[in-house]
Amino acid sequence: MNMAELTAESGKALKGLLEAARLKPHDIVVVGCSTSEVMGRKIGSASSVDVAEAIMAGLLPVISENQLYLAIQCCEHLNRALVVEQECAERYRLERVTVIPHVAAGGALAAEAMKRFADPVVVESICAHAGLDIGDTFIGMHLKRVAVPVRLEVTKIGAGHLTAARTRPKLIGGERAHYPTRS
Repeated sequence: MNMAELTAESGKALKGLLEAARLKPHDIVVVGCSTSEVMGRKIGSASSVDVAEAIMAGLLPVISENQLYLAIQCCEHLNRALVVEQECAERYRLERVTVIPHVAAGGALAAEAMKRFADPVVVESICAHAGLDIGDTFIGMHLKRVAVPVRLEVTKIGAGHLTAARTRPKLIGGERAHYPTRS
């Protein structure tokens, strides 16, 4: 597995999402990732710290450049809790939970976030503005309503299937309502 390619694919995918989503500073991007799937294995069967490091190396510079918050979804063993920066938790008044994600409970990317974030905390849920799902980890529960699929040039990170979504406000008012051309 070429780690430099994983870094490049991750960064490119995130840049593509940000182009489509048109986020503002301090918006939240959620990322769910099965490093097992990235390596072509069954989800949860072969977590890889090396893969997590490579993916995080592609994500963090783009997040920083755009002044966004990154939320890393943990695996099902931690009920898909999320690792975020303390500043994000405070700004969005997120409820913290007490746990330390590690490779076998939380996943490799969540464990990597605990190492790489400046002041990491774990929260139970979030309403992110956009997201990347690497390896079909089901991030939808952590996106604001209404989620809109984003088609990216990058469709896989390694062997892991990649999907992306942005969000928009709900359209209300029915047939007599008028809406902006792009929300």
